[in-house]
Amino acid sequence: MKYIVLVLLCISTLTLAAQSALPIDTYDYAIPENNVSAFAIGMGGINVTNPDDPFASYGNPALLANNEKTLAYLAYRLSNQEELSFGEATSVSNFLKDKQFKYFTLVTKQAAFSYQPMAAINISAFDPETNKTLYYDYKLDKLQLSLAMSDKNWPMLTAGVNVKYLSGRLVYLVEHLENSQFIREDFIDDKVKGVSGDIGLTYTRGDVVYGVTAYDVLSRLWWENYDSVSLERRFATAIQYGGGASKTSFGIQSKIASSPETTYHIGYTYAMNWDSQEFMGDEEVNQGMDLRFGVYSHDFYGADNINLTLGSGYYYQMFRFDFSLNSRGLKLADSEFLFSLGLGF
Repeated sequence: MKYIVLVLLCISTLTLAAQSALPIDTYDYAIPENNVSAFAIGMGGINVTNPDDPFASYGNPALLANNEKTLAYLAYRLSNQEELSFGEATSVSNFLKDKQFKYFTLVTKQAAFSYQPMAAINISAFDPETNKTLYYDYKLDKLQLSLAMSDKNWPMLTAGVNVKYLSGRLVYLVEHLENSQFIREDFIDDKVKGVSGDIGLTYTRGDVVYGVTAYDVLSRLWWENYDSVSLERRFATAIQYGGGASKTSFGIQSKIASSPETTYHIGYTYAMNWDSQEFMGDEEVNQGMDLRFGVYSHDFYGADNINLTLGSGYYYQMFRFDFSLNSRGLKLADSEFLFSLGLGF
């Protein structure tokens, strides 16, 4: 008898799992708004051509091919979800909140190791009209190894790959209030593992750089109790013109699919470098500042469809600080701010 009960319980569990679909309907992460680089955001939302970006491997791993430095950088994001004064936004207690941490990368020569919380969504709400409660907690983390290479016979061409390991968890609960008691309607507690990969290329001819990256070209997420899925594949390509301090780029980013959501990007960066006496000594040190401007849109039709981006960076010896602003619809009050701090040797 106990075996019959066990079988019935298994069938009931499988039936409930089959009836309850995952509430996640998209796995599209490589979009301009999710870019982790203040450098890239500041110059129009993408970067597949400029190796000066400390987070260059995120946009195009081929940009690491000629790197000779060792770098360690962290990125944080502030959004308009909370009403903060400028003093609160820049305070240490707010700046280091876990939910704002976006990216860590360690770059050495032609390789980089990175960690990113790709998704961190937590919703807990009660709807008085339907007497329903919703708890939704979804996290997806990424560990990434970036490798780049070049050939002496083809110095103008570089290539790179990103290899990603993904892991996460979803907890989803829906209940309704009935006679002062909450009755469960739907419950999911499931884990996911996955792999993915990017491929990038650059080609340099004089002061012109061409770059292209295909994101998540081969990917798979395996849920423990649900069907496996793929990440949305995207590609970005750009052309950059300029030598020395001034550089201008034009690029596009789109899905590799039958229904693309293409964005068009224009960016400009100007770098200033100078030598000065160090603060506590007589030795000369190098420092510099970048100014960045950009726009991107699906069609540039109407101000509400245009993202304005601004950014700046300051460098002093081995220290670096970058800042960017991304304003949807040219509304500065609704902007997202991205900061990055790091060391370079």
